[in-house]
Amino acid sequence: MEGIEVVVGRIGKPHGIRGEVTVDVRSDEPEKRFADGARLRTEAPRGSAGVPGHLTVARTRWHQGVLLVAFEEAADRNVAETLRGTVLHVTLGVEDTPEDPDEFYDHQLVGLAVHDLEGVVIGEVTGLVHGGAQDLLAVRATDGRATLVPFVSALVPEVDLPGGRVVVADRPGLVAPLPDED
Repeated sequence: MEGIEVVVGRIGKPHGIRGEVTVDVRSDEPEKRFADGARLRTEAPRGSAGVPGHLTVARTRWHQGVLLVAFEEAADRNVAETLRGTVLHVTLGVEDTPEDPDEFYDHQLVGLAVHDLEGVVIGEVTGLVHGGAQDLLAVRATDGRATLVPFVSALVPEVDLPGGRVVVADRPGLVAPLPDED
């Protein structure tokens, strides 16, 4: 496996006349993903024409909390307008990890065994749900039920990537069924 492709942003409206666009950032590491010279794969919106397969970041700046990006391929506002709605992707190497040791890429967590505090396997991570307040681990319990666990340290005190597991401080109804469901 060469890498995992992830979405890092979506192009919004043009800003100014020099080809800058607003970007709805979908990455916890925008300074890394949108660094000068970064090459991003594009996914053009349905029905659009002329969007190149890749865009190269020429420069970025923050303006009133919004990321503005100038791409080498968009020299003016007219070209920038054609990029509106384009989704931007990067390919992460399988071994890549976020700089913060307490952060993880989704693909690193999917497939990990879920253990309770006593070390008993109670499920498997099937995905992540990114919410406004907090992220949720999607877990398939050993009995096949789909559950969601708030991805907070009080409930997920340990993520052991090398060991292939996460520890969940399980409570009845979280991953284990409620007593009356047995």
